[in-house]
Amino acid sequence: MDRNPNAAEEAVRTILRHCGEDPEREGLARTPHRVAQALEFLTRGYREDPKVAINGALFTEEDYQEMILCKDVDFYSLCEHHLLPFFGKAHVAYLPNRRIVGISKIARLVEIYARRLQVQERMTTQIARTIMDEIEPLGVAVVLEAEHLCMRMRGVEKQNSYVTTSAMLGVFRTRQETRQEFMNLLSNGRG
Repeated sequence: MDRNPNAAEEAVRTILRHCGEDPEREGLARTPHRVAQALEFLTRGYREDPKVAINGALFTEEDYQEMILCKDVDFYSLCEHHLLPFFGKAHVAYLPNRRIVGISKIARLVEIYARRLQVQERMTTQIARTIMDEIEPLGVAVVLEAEHLCMRMRGVEKQNSYVTTSAMLGVFRTRQETRQEFMNLLSNGRG
């Protein structure tokens, strides 16, 4: 992967010229540098290993057997199709099987996957799969709710649209009562 900041800045200058702008004018002179820095920040998830984030706070032999839900985790990502933002809330639950993970690591996992060029559907599955693979719970449920600026600012221009995606693994997929408990916990405090 080309990590040359000068190449990134030159690419932004090219885009500005393509738009009909002069990248050297006063208001735009530092824009290529700022855009390159912003993209470094917004895609830092590529430089982080989600498995390391989870395993850094894995606690074994815990005698907790009830659902753990981390709700309303804010995230910001970039749509890989248009490089426009999408953002929203992640809700992540799992049913432990003698292993739990520090709750901040769930939010960290969401952040790592969000800080990549993404589609919401893949991000939902990546979060669920990583938790399932790394802590081996009885099940995992992930729901993402997001607003997509590619739908609001261009194309269909639908201002009040939200996208909801879900991934249900293990007992959340096979046991209706577990899935229903998760959905009930999600709806608590809303309305």
